[in-house]
Amino acid sequence: MSIALSRLPGDFLDYYLGQGYYRMGQNLFTCEFLPLDSGLYTTHWLRLAVAHVAYGPKQRRLFRLNERFKVTSRPFQLRPEYEELYARYYQSIDFDANPSLADLLLEGGTHNVFDTHVLEVRDGERLIAAGVFDSGTDSIAGIVNFYDPDYYKHSLGKYLMLLKLEHARRHQLAYYYPGYLVHNYPKFDYKLFACPAATEVFNARTHQWRLFNWEEVNRQAAELLAERQERDLAEEAE
Repeated sequence: MSIALSRLPGDFLDYYLGQGYYRMGQNLFTCEFLPLDSGLYTTHWLRLAVAHVAYGPKQRRLFRLNERFKVTSRPFQLRPEYEELYARYYQSIDFDANPSLADLLLEGGTHNVFDTHVLEVRDGERLIAAGVFDSGTDSIAGIVNFYDPDYYKHSLGKYLMLLKLEHARRHQLAYYYPGYLVHNYPKFDYKLFACPAATEVFNARTHQWRLFNWEEVNRQAAELLAERQERDLAEEAE
């Protein structure tokens, strides 16, 4: 299900993020399943309670590793250097993604209904990573991180997650929404890197956020798949 928008107030974005919606192009959408070649998987929306985030050794080590890089935050405007960097990133990944940043964010248009910002990471003058996020009144949603594959050892995707958290902390925001993880599909587990203890998972049945743990995710996944099977059997019987 999706919601078409013309202009997005910040509190509107806060509300729908809190209901398990997320940006896709110039719309908001939500889903409970991800169909892949290997099967049907359940999706589980996440957010981090910014005030409860505490970094451990891995996070502090990543900050130290990348401390020589310059980080800048600015309102997002589509620029050639972003597209050039995204193209390099796109050629290096092994999963499905939009072929261009314009396609991912603007769906071929020029008007952006979201209050979008970008974090730039530079090695000297060279743009090596960028993280795009949307701002609400009390939250941010991380939309995409992309980086130069030559800097793979610097874990710039995870680094950008930490930088977005720090942006939310500086602006005294309540939540950072990184998207969803997928049950029994570890490629999305990197979204737990920043601070699992401050991470919450959304229950689409109760519309409540619960502290993240794998037992909760396993339980939700079992319920969703059982409901899906019941619906499929009912449709076959009609």
